[in-house]
Amino acid sequence: MRSDSTLNQLKAVLPTGQFPSSYGVYFKNTLVALCHALEDHILQNCDNSEEQWPLVLVTFQQGKWYLQEADRYFKLAQCSRHVAIAAVPDSGFANHKTGRLNNVSLVNLTRDDSLVNEWNLLILAPSYAAMVLCHELSDDEYRADSQPKVDTERKFYGLWTFDKASIETAATILIERMRPYNPSLADQLIQQHQQISITQGLAPADLSGVVSRIVTYLQSSQEQLVTVSRQTRGFWQLEGQALRLNRNLRANKLQAFLRMARRVDERDQANPFASLQVAALAETLGQLLDLPTLQLRRLRLAGLLFRIGLAEAPSAVFTQLPSELDNSGIVSWRERATFGAQLLTAMPELAPVTQIVSHQLEYWDGSGRPDGLKGEEISIEARILGVVAYFQELTQARGDRSALPLKDACEKCQALSGARFDPALVDSLGALVRLTEAGLMQLPTQPSELPTVWLEDSQIYQIHQTESEVSR
Repeated sequence: MRSDSTLNQLKAVLPTGQFPSSYGVYFKNTLVALCHALEDHILQNCDNSEEQWPLVLVTFQQGKWYLQEADRYFKLAQCSRHVAIAAVPDSGFANHKTGRLNNVSLVNLTRDDSLVNEWNLLILAPSYAAMVLCHELSDDEYRADSQPKVDTERKFYGLWTFDKASIETAATILIERMRPYNPSLADQLIQQHQQISITQGLAPADLSGVVSRIVTYLQSSQEQLVTVSRQTRGFWQLEGQALRLNRNLRANKLQAFLRMARRVDERDQANPFASLQVAALAETLGQLLDLPTLQLRRLRLAGLLFRIGLAEAPSAVFTQLPSELDNSGIVSWRERATFGAQLLTAMPELAPVTQIVSHQLEYWDGSGRPDGLKGEEISIEARILGVVAYFQELTQARGDRSALPLKDACEKCQALSGARFDPALVDSLGALVRLTEAGLMQLPTQPSELPTVWLEDSQIYQIHQTESEVSR
């Protein structure tokens, strides 16, 4: 990535010198999904007063301009105070009705400007800010065996965020990069940027719908990528594994495991939905980290089964703190991951899920169980499951310990960052908690898909809960 890229310029002026945890390498179709999620929020709030409309800054990578996106931006311009679009001159903007709107400005980039390799969407409104900021990998940054064969396989360094300060900084950088092409437009954009920044009296926008769409779009984009990649040999192997896993979801043996896990939760009166909540939060973290679909499926199932090793544990395990347990309880608690994995080995088809359950208590510094794995030797799914399970447990009462607020539970995880937990995952969890604390989203309570046995149990619980509320 070139040093003059918007990403590198932003990193150089950030107070910490570090990008947010969403920074990584994204496939093209994932970026389309992210941008559409943010753009949809503009369209859904088009009836707001014009003073609440956003300033939108866009660069289309290498000037690629698709008719459906051109039409989409025609609609977006109807709900924005101004839209500035940077691309090479022959992109087709000028010939499309979008490029002729009064509040749409086109910046014709020269091909030696690194902006032609960027894909950026910055949205600045008085009540919120959102951004996707990306730069495509150069040819020599792809491995020899990973050169993209189709458009959707192209990869980009990038990040997405709602952090207003970093977005305002990035907007200033991007506007200044447009200045050599059109100084008067840059002055106009800076003025609108400043007007938005000083606008007072507007309540923060509810972004829970945006966050929900991002998660949904990311999952959908993964499915699309799998579909598009059908011609590759690697995909056939992946699809075969996925199909086998899907068939096994209906197998009697797996249903027995799921019922056993559900019974474990029922024994824990203080935390009767632990597996649902852990599976849901683990899946959400995995989606935000852009894990492939197959890994998300395994992670979701591992979350539902993560406590199955406590099936025969003494009741004290569910009512007392670990420090209060007798020898029998300590062994059950300490070896719960190993016991769970031993149970699941009865179903060889679930070997990848079994490994996740087995390694959920491995620690980042190598001091965990059962194999003493360290750092990235631990699979990303097991690392996610470990931190999510610990966090969820802290948010529920246990023995004499009261349930901790989300912020306090997250701080407990942060205290173990770099020792027990992967620091990057703790940061990602913290970002979700901050959005929740700010009222911008709600933590999920169950995963996106549930096996029938869990759906039935959940529906029974909801019926009983409703009847109880009516009787009160």
